[in-house]
Amino acid sequence: MSQLQLRAVVADRDLDVEFSVSAGEVLAVLGPNGAGKSTALHVIAGLVRPDEGVVRLGDRVLTDTAAGVNVATHDRRVGLLLQDPLLFPHLSVAANVAFGPHCRRRWFRSTRATERSTAKRWLREVDAEGFADRKPRQLSGGQAQRVAIARALAAEPDVLLLDEPLTGLDVAAAAGIRAVLRTVVTRTGCAVVLVTHELLDVFTLADRVLVLESGKIAEFGPVADVLTAPRSHFGARIAGVNIVNGTVGSDGSLRDRSGARWHATPAQRLEAHVVNAVAVFHPAAVAVYRDHPHGSPRNTVEVTVAELDVRGSGVLVRGREQPDGAPGLAAEITAEAATELRLTPGERVWFSVKAHEVTLYPAPQ
Repeated sequence: MSQLQLRAVVADRDLDVEFSVSAGEVLAVLGPNGAGKSTALHVIAGLVRPDEGVVRLGDRVLTDTAAGVNVATHDRRVGLLLQDPLLFPHLSVAANVAFGPHCRRRWFRSTRATERSTAKRWLREVDAEGFADRKPRQLSGGQAQRVAIARALAAEPDVLLLDEPLTGLDVAAAAGIRAVLRTVVTRTGCAVVLVTHELLDVFTLADRVLVLESGKIAEFGPVADVLTAPRSHFGARIAGVNIVNGTVGSDGSLRDRSGARWHATPAQRLEAHVVNAVAVFHPAAVAVYRDHPHGSPRNTVEVTVAELDVRGSGVLVRGREQPDGAPGLAAEITAEAATELRLTPGERVWFSVKAHEVTLYPAPQ
């Protein structure tokens, strides 16, 4: 199997990215709608030609705008799986899965018997052998997606692109597909790029995470690093933590856009040249007050309540969006505290958090 390397600029979609995925690795791509996630996959698959860029799989160059190289989609050995399985309705399940091996005949001499055997093997791999003779209309959503995975893998792709493949499936079906993907990716060793909005997909399948915002890479790293200490707006939103952007003063504190000063514990020794940084803290560490608290060694800021959300036995109090566009700060308080405070959207309250609960990181470049 081969490493995937991508460098792509698509001007009319504001995409400018560069990353690589090793053989056997799963890279999860996160980001808000319109961030460029699907466009990046389509460049890899050859469905979109970048204005500038290179797509390389191992020693094969699939796209090179400078050299005029643009390998056709069907010759790339790239598997693309979408939310809609897009199975051929007139073919049986087995024939759908055999389609990939059939198309590879011109490179590898094979027989119809070999194609049928390959289809049967992959259907068995995804636990779908029992409905090989059915037509797609006779399948449930989860069954159809299993067949789509088998069809994609039967073509023996060097890279598998997954664009929201579990969206719309019920909990049980989605869990089953995750298990299938985890197993087959491990066995095949192909590189995988997974576009998803589901945190569970990331935790169960991905090795690394890339966060796209406005067509640019906002964060890129191991799953644990990005989701426990996100430094981008979307990363903070999906991880469920608070993030404050600002500049580091001579005393080591962070001053945000509103002028508020945040005292925090650096996650690492900040170099003298580091000016821009982010403070990260969990909503559960935030206390909420009607009046400004006094005599407490805490970071305290005034917040306008935007919404209240019941979370099990607790209540999430979300403030309005921050001046720099970051998600509004959130506090996770008990139902008893929420009842006592009697909060409603539009009211101004005070959020307070101890300095040792706030961690300071260099801002992403």
